[in-house]
Amino acid sequence: MNGTPLAEVLDGQHAADLRKAARALLKQPLLLAHGRYADEFRLVRRHASELREWFDRNTGWSLQTDAEAARLRKIPGALSDPTHPAREASRAAAPFTRRRYVLLCLALAALERGEAQIALGRLADQVVIDAADPHLARAGIQFTLDRRDERLDLAAVVRLLLGLGVLRRVAGDEDAYVSGAGDVLYDVERRVLAGLLAARRGPSTVHTQALGDRLAQLAAETALDSDELRFRAMRRSLTRRLLDDPVLYYDELTDSELGYLTRQRGFLTTRITELTGLVPEVRAEGIAMVDPDDDLTDVRMPEQGTHGHITLLLAEHLAAAGGPVAGEQLAVRVRELAAEHGGFWAKSAREPGMEAELVEQAVARLAALGLVSRTAHGVAPRPALARYAVGETVVLEPGTARMPAQRKARTP
Repeated sequence: MNGTPLAEVLDGQHAADLRKAARALLKQPLLLAHGRYADEFRLVRRHASELREWFDRNTGWSLQTDAEAARLRKIPGALSDPTHPAREASRAAAPFTRRRYVLLCLALAALERGEAQIALGRLADQVVIDAADPHLARAGIQFTLDRRDERLDLAAVVRLLLGLGVLRRVAGDEDAYVSGAGDVLYDVERRVLAGLLAARRGPSTVHTQALGDRLAQLAAETALDSDELRFRAMRRSLTRRLLDDPVLYYDELTDSELGYLTRQRGFLTTRITELTGLVPEVRAEGIAMVDPDDDLTDVRMPEQGTHGHITLLLAEHLAAAGGPVAGEQLAVRVRELAAEHGGFWAKSAREPGMEAELVEQAVARLAALGLVSRTAHGVAPRPALARYAVGETVVLEPGTARMPAQRKARTP
């Protein structure tokens, strides 16, 4: 049947389904058999063997599937990138603070030791006991959960676990716990909980103190004692960055990584395109894998709404600046923009004193997209930001048929 029209149709359907399954895993690395991603879970299970082989060979990410869940254990290509934090499962989507990350770890440890069902009050009691550890006290971390803001932190952690499927609410709600008016009962999904940690070794086996060294050891591959293993490690690391990072800049790579990427760029990008549909955009400063379907991202640019508009306007300002701009100068620019465009913004964004917060939100978004970097001198534009620069005005003589372009993106 090979080569027949029917075989070509079946091959095309198979490739389309495999691509859809791979994109689902990249977008949501933990898929459950029930809930809103149930269809994607079934698709991943159907193609689990091919996906497992591809991700292991090209990225080093392991894929585990069973009747309840599919888990792609993604390890970031850049371990020190802080621009994609966990966020509140609310409309505000505020990033997790250091305290909430510590609470998350303590809650997971308590759930791992606990029963199949647990009340939020009981979980809080266990977290307070574990937080008395001298190591945490020396690090300045204390939890009593007596104050409302501390209970809000725990509620945010629990809602994150609900979203991941680690917990399933049986009765009650977190707002009642925060206000002290009630409690909440959860089922603990132990299989999901057991697969949550994405690391190549147990954290308790890492004894290095510095955070960067601890992360490196958690993600380190086995001893790279041959050229073949070293090349494989570079291939996996570069593929992870091409899949995960908005832009891969050459100046962020070591000499050996840059040399390998230069030699194997076509092979690496072709493999990614075949599986995911992402298209490489190669420039002098780096590579971006562009998504024609525009749904494989957690941060969008441009985006509707007040914050999206302010971010776009500041991007144009930074692109024109050509060098670092201090935060105070950006705040002044926001005040100027408010006078010009404030009629389209939310009322709260027009209030005096909001400039610094608006700048911080915009810069965080631009940094997450690889468009700017924070330096000691302020916010510095990166080459890819040039696509948001406004070109020079073109004035045509009367009677000219061609209309001038209002925006022109420079080549990054």
